[in-house]
Amino acid sequence: MKQLITFFTVFFLATTVFAQHGTDAASSEGAKINWLSFEEAYELHQENPKKWVIDISTVWCGWCKRMDQTTFSDSLVIDHVNENFYAVALDGEYKEAITVGDRTYNFVAEGRRGYHELPAELMGGKLSYPTIVFLSDGLKNLSSIPGYKDARSFLQIVEFFEVYDAETNPIKYDDFSKDYVSPYPAPEVEKSESN
Repeated sequence: MKQLITFFTVFFLATTVFAQHGTDAASSEGAKINWLSFEEAYELHQENPKKWVIDISTVWCGWCKRMDQTTFSDSLVIDHVNENFYAVALDGEYKEAITVGDRTYNFVAEGRRGYHELPAELMGGKLSYPTIVFLSDGLKNLSSIPGYKDARSFLQIVEFFEVYDAETNPIKYDDFSKDYVSPYPAPEVEKSESN
């Protein structure tokens, strides 16, 4: 009985702490990342150039869904992405052609599922989901980052690419990280019990 009470107490506290930060605050206000198609972002970019963040995922990817539910629902992530980037959601297995300028990218029926040429090019041919790609305001590929990132890690990466510029501010990520102060509470370190 004591263990059951402890479990419910910990569960309640964890739920309360989680609800006060990020995801619930964003969803209660209805805030979301302003996801665009690649073509929409390209058109907007012609009028007003700025950096891009591209989420490459698939419909079957569990970690992609988890990033949607957690990382991309976090209020701080939403604010930074919407304010500083064109945000593009791109399916790595999209079946329709995508035309960017005078170039058309197509679906390639290969293997069990196939792939789309545009996300494959953005990922440097390494098909891994989820992958986040950052493009400069000149549409140069700054970085392709594979794997799930929680809100804390992702926000640090986003804030790095907000200030990074190969010509005017060629800061290295490691140098940026040394001075970075996260707006999130520090993660709790598990304490080991001594006997």
